[in-house]
Amino acid sequence: MDRDRIFGKIREQIDGFRDQVIWLQRELTARPALGPKNGGHGEHEKTSFMKGLLEELGPDSLEEINAPDPEAKDGHRPNLVALWKGSNKEGDKIWILCHSDIVPPGDLSLWDQNPYEIKVEGDKIYGRGVEDNQHAFVSSYLALKAILESGERPQRSVGIVVVADEETGSRYGLEYVLEKHPGIFNTQDLIIVPDGGNEEGTMIEIAEKSILWVKFVINGKQCHASTPHKGKNSLVGAASLILELQRLKDRFDTRDELFSPPVSTFEPTKMEANVPNINTIPGRDVFYLDCRILPQTAVDDVLAACRELASSVGEKLGLDISMEIVYRQDAPPPTPQDAPVVLALEKAIRHVTGKTARPMGIGGGTVAAFFRKRGLPAAVWLTSPDTAHQPNEYCLIPAVLSDAKVFSCLYLGLDAVI
Repeated sequence: MDRDRIFGKIREQIDGFRDQVIWLQRELTARPALGPKNGGHGEHEKTSFMKGLLEELGPDSLEEINAPDPEAKDGHRPNLVALWKGSNKEGDKIWILCHSDIVPPGDLSLWDQNPYEIKVEGDKIYGRGVEDNQHAFVSSYLALKAILESGERPQRSVGIVVVADEETGSRYGLEYVLEKHPGIFNTQDLIIVPDGGNEEGTMIEIAEKSILWVKFVINGKQCHASTPHKGKNSLVGAASLILELQRLKDRFDTRDELFSPPVSTFEPTKMEANVPNINTIPGRDVFYLDCRILPQTAVDDVLAACRELASSVGEKLGLDISMEIVYRQDAPPPTPQDAPVVLALEKAIRHVTGKTARPMGIGGGTVAAFFRKRGLPAAVWLTSPDTAHQPNEYCLIPAVLSDAKVFSCLYLGLDAVI
């Protein structure tokens, strides 16, 4: 039986997995995986359940890599690396990387149900984590399950990786795995991170902007509002500096149509409270600037411009203005648009859905950056309604099944013969 006929059989198998999707999402959601920074103890219970599921599929290898974390349960954070050898033993591998941890549900009054108990309405499954990132695990797992239960073998070797700590920096997740086990992945592998996309399933993320968060502290002199000449109004300084920082948009005006928006962005966001009463002129104000910087622009150049503008405003108004970097993540080199993983995804998506996917860049950060920093081309893709981190987060059952078909197409190596 040729691979295309095999794939037809696999598609039918996946179409019958609706109840499996619901069951898996129910069981995964009922095991909240919150890291210590998010008020939990780690990902142990959920990872153990996922490990059992992977073991049932008979992997050729399954390793648990525990990252030491004194704040977590049992002093570590669990990561899983499972591999099934393909029939083409000399061929490439495909890796699907999922994360087990979730973010807290937030204000429970905004949820229509207990966030850790799924609700099914038509084709929607509601619950914390169902999209971010359980959709990825369910789709990639069911794709392999369908192939194996049909008595077939994947053409490519298939790896499913489940990492901890994605939501709070990946220090105990992918970053740890790559640092301690650098030989797991190589540049010839197809690496897919199903942790972002659009509802049409046509967005393949290959590039990210640099992220820079800057804290500005404006120190003046507090006084009574009726005698402003006796003080130095820090709020006026903050307002003046916020307006001056708008000049960053003109100074760094490079465009890259791969991204939406196709420019670097510089937006003032959080402002800390100053004086509690109306009739006092504040002597200290603090605000923050969120910068999403195109990869072509050096972050150090943006920082230098910020310092220059802050110094100018401070000198003009007689205020002491200081800067602090709250967070900085320089964009890694993008995955090339013609990288094998991108081309394979484009073909598989077209074969399964008939849609044309295209490479794009985003302003946010993804865990794929850790691969790219090590020269490992990775693509981020998922058919996603983009409800991650929101109340009443949901996934779409047809999208989960469709993504499973795309993964099975890749597992079978059909993209190479389409």
